[in-house]
Amino acid sequence: MGRDWSNLPKHLLDSVAERLLLPSDYMRFSLVCMSWYSVAKDNKSKRHRMMTPPMLLIYTGEEDLWKLYNAVDNKILDLQLRVPNKRICGSSKGWLILVDWNFVDKNLGVTLVNPFLRVKGRREKENSLIRLPPLTPPGWRKWVRVRRRNRDDWVERCQYYVHKATLSADPASNANDCIVVVIFEERLRLAFIRLGKDTTWTYVDEKVCTSVGSRVVNGCCGIEEVARVEDKFYVLNHASELFAFEVTPLSKPDVELAACGFRAGLFVKRYLVEVNENVILMVQRYIQFDRTVGKRETRNFRIFEVNFDKCEWIEKHTLGDVALFVGDNSSVSVSALNFPSCQPNCIYFNHESSRMGCEFPPHDFGVYNVENQSFLQPYTTHAQSLVEMTDRLPIWVVPTIQL
Repeated sequence: MGRDWSNLPKHLLDSVAERLLLPSDYMRFSLVCMSWYSVAKDNKSKRHRMMTPPMLLIYTGEEDLWKLYNAVDNKILDLQLRVPNKRICGSSKGWLILVDWNFVDKNLGVTLVNPFLRVKGRREKENSLIRLPPLTPPGWRKWVRVRRRNRDDWVERCQYYVHKATLSADPASNANDCIVVVIFEERLRLAFIRLGKDTTWTYVDEKVCTSVGSRVVNGCCGIEEVARVEDKFYVLNHASELFAFEVTPLSKPDVELAACGFRAGLFVKRYLVEVNENVILMVQRYIQFDRTVGKRETRNFRIFEVNFDKCEWIEKHTLGDVALFVGDNSSVSVSALNFPSCQPNCIYFNHESSRMGCEFPPHDFGVYNVENQSFLQPYTTHAQSLVEMTDRLPIWVVPTIQL
């Protein structure tokens, strides 16, 4: 006679739930039956205590299904997550930011998706997908007309009109503080919208200031990265200049210079990452392109910390016990002390999109050891094959538990 797992006593189920370590295991626990789901949902304190490093979201090639790969523990999870077939331009707070061209309304649609609320075999939550007002910045129509050749080429270019996006807070748990910020073409400028408060996007003025002392400031354009730290957004441009602004309901934001830039050479990708409330790092990734064979290769990394008092960057040669995760996602730092399998003093990097689109197959990924200035390839053969076989770029995402 089979066991009736659905009628196990609540105190036994609570005991099992308390011993689960990974959010993915907790989610599987909640899927067994209604009584197990009820226990998982009621145990809010356990969900809040659970921590996990970013995981790699990899497209399976089957409709809209993606898999999770834990690069720290070298495990492919058996969860299959549903993500609409649109270009992913960002990952933040456990959510994905998607963009696509709307042929009917002739505008760009921006959508927030929480893949952890859209597990295959489970009823999707109503708030797992949030559609935002269309993005139509000044000059958008002209940009479209100039670049329109054939339909396929036009659609492909439109998908990459939004370069990158981020969130200030989790829309599910903290909607009142959620601000969506995007970096958009053609001069890589900024726009933001406050979730549930704004009906249109606000476009940040790129003319910040002309000079600081004897240095010429490029202004708030040519943006590569944006990050929310406490109550401010910090913006990094192609000249390594750092700007800061606050979003208020009263007026357009005042943008101030936080750190002067410097020359870094061609083919450098920059990331902003908060280590703690007092430390903001700029990571510079040096990339070599070989267009004859359609490949790119990351050759080196450099790390800088902002000195707000002197308005300048100070180079660092160690991350200590910290590991960084960079790519198309909002950059994430984690303490390797919390995850024994995580490589300390390392940068986990992913193949990301460029302004020219996804013309290179995903292969430029790995781990960079800051101390030894060496590259590691931590992925299993299976995970590496999954990444290299897909035509959609994988992306780091921080798993969240919302039942």
